[in-house]
Amino acid sequence: MTAPAAESGRRRPSASALRDGIRRVLSAPVLLVCVWILTFATALPLALTLRGMLQHHLDASLAASAAAEAVNYDWWQEFEAQAAGLGTSFTPSVIGFAAVLDNISSIADARGKIAPVASAVGAYLLLWTFLMGGIIDRYARQRPTRAHGFFAAAGVFFVRFVRLAIAAAIVYWVLFGMVHPWLFDTVVERATRDLDVERTAFFFRLAAYAVFGALVVVTNVLFDYAKIRAVVEDRRSMLGALAASMRFVLRNPGRVVGLYALNTLGFLVLLALWALVAPGAGGAGPSMWIGFLAAQVYVAARLILKLTFLASQTALFQQSLAHAGYTAAPEPVWPESPGAELIHPPRG
Repeated sequence: MTAPAAESGRRRPSASALRDGIRRVLSAPVLLVCVWILTFATALPLALTLRGMLQHHLDASLAASAAAEAVNYDWWQEFEAQAAGLGTSFTPSVIGFAAVLDNISSIADARGKIAPVASAVGAYLLLWTFLMGGIIDRYARQRPTRAHGFFAAAGVFFVRFVRLAIAAAIVYWVLFGMVHPWLFDTVVERATRDLDVERTAFFFRLAAYAVFGALVVVTNVLFDYAKIRAVVEDRRSMLGALAASMRFVLRNPGRVVGLYALNTLGFLVLLALWALVAPGAGGAGPSMWIGFLAAQVYVAARLILKLTFLASQTALFQQSLAHAGYTAAPEPVWPESPGAELIHPPRG
């Protein structure tokens, strides 16, 4: 790194970490392809099951040809009325950008998924938990680790990350099962009970969303850096990694928040673009396949952002604690040891 570039990185550490994260993701295209295949393979059984349900309901009726040409709301309402299990997820919210809004709404309002979808999500998260150690290790080392190196790291950290996931599940259960109902059903309800101005009630609820969102973001950031510290420093105690993550965030609040804001901005830009180009229901033939390909491009872009989020956080941590050339070494040597942060000056 040249002197001007190093000075620029010191002045804008969040932007530097984001650029570094993007570079790390693009330098490992095979990893991106594998993650996309994992995502597609997880969703495929649900899609085929739902296809079978729709095919059975339509059979050879006149409604089948009408549904193939365009949206048939009369038939759709009939299907929704008798649907059960996975079939209840086939609503207008699955079309185009509405699916994104529905997912955001379900998180903000703490709405659960139906059992088949929840099972698929659980399996997907378990697979991500297994792969996470290998992904972070690959991005931290900044060089190909090959299949044996990747899966060795994934296997080493899988049990550790399962323990960390249990801790995360408890925290999220408290947030969504206790804090969310208290905040919206008690605090907001009492504050807006006697209001006669709808706009004021809306802002109260908006403020509650902001508070709850901030709590979720803080939790997400702490567990993200706990995973990064566990891999980069080969930590075996996940409670220790979580405590170390908290120390890192408290010592570098400006950098952490700045990087999170930049990554979030990228996500919002992607959502805006998808809102403009997201296909509608369409019909049979080329329009159906164009819509499918567009959706897969969007999924791939989401995965790139997800991996960039992780890679840029890894880059920020390594840049901040002089760990750029240090990953899971068996015997930490000064100044790359975890103890380096004890005398490291706080950064804003």
